[in-house]
Amino acid sequence: MKTFSFLALFLGFGITLSAQTRAITDTGQEVVLYSNGTYAYVNEEDAAAVDIPTSPKTFTKTENASFLLKSKKVNVGFWLDPKLWSFGESKENPDAEYEVVLKGEDLYGVIITEKIEVPLETLKNVAIENARQIAPDIKVKEQEYRMVNGEKVLYLRLDGTMDGMKISYSGYFYSNSTGTVQFITFTSQNLVEEYREVSQQLINGLVKLS
Repeated sequence: MKTFSFLALFLGFGITLSAQTRAITDTGQEVVLYSNGTYAYVNEEDAAAVDIPTSPKTFTKTENASFLLKSKKVNVGFWLDPKLWSFGESKENPDAEYEVVLKGEDLYGVIITEKIEVPLETLKNVAIENARQIAPDIKVKEQEYRMVNGEKVLYLRLDGTMDGMKISYSGYFYSNSTGTVQFITFTSQNLVEEYREVSQQLINGLVKLS
């Protein structure tokens, strides 16, 4: 599968955090309005922040992650293993700062950075709302708060169908006073378990920079 064809499917993922249109129904429920005329309830299927568990584990970068890719927008970096990953500035996704690809494989990633600070507890709904615009049947498969290199992040795995393809993406959502980061990997659902370890190693390279 060519990198371009798979990445192109995700052009809509990085919709900016402020791009959503919201409205209140006549019954007082908040909904998100999409450009295709559909809508979704903000709180439908979404557990409250207090229902998201916190992992008892701590997560750190691997020893082989020897290259530090620095964001130009926020004070966050991403430790990568250059022997495993190809990476560079985003060309396929206009909302992403960087793209990464597992060499010779079908695991891809994007790093989306914005200067808007968003409460960590809000990022789950933001992620789901954005994902539904490209995969309307999106479901939360895994969720938890984690401590990653000393910073609290939200981990999500979301599965859905887009253009007939069953896709899965997982990653970290993080925010501080300099902005917000979405560090996401994605592949087809049948490859999730095969790539789980290397995907987790990649996203565990997220670090706050001084």
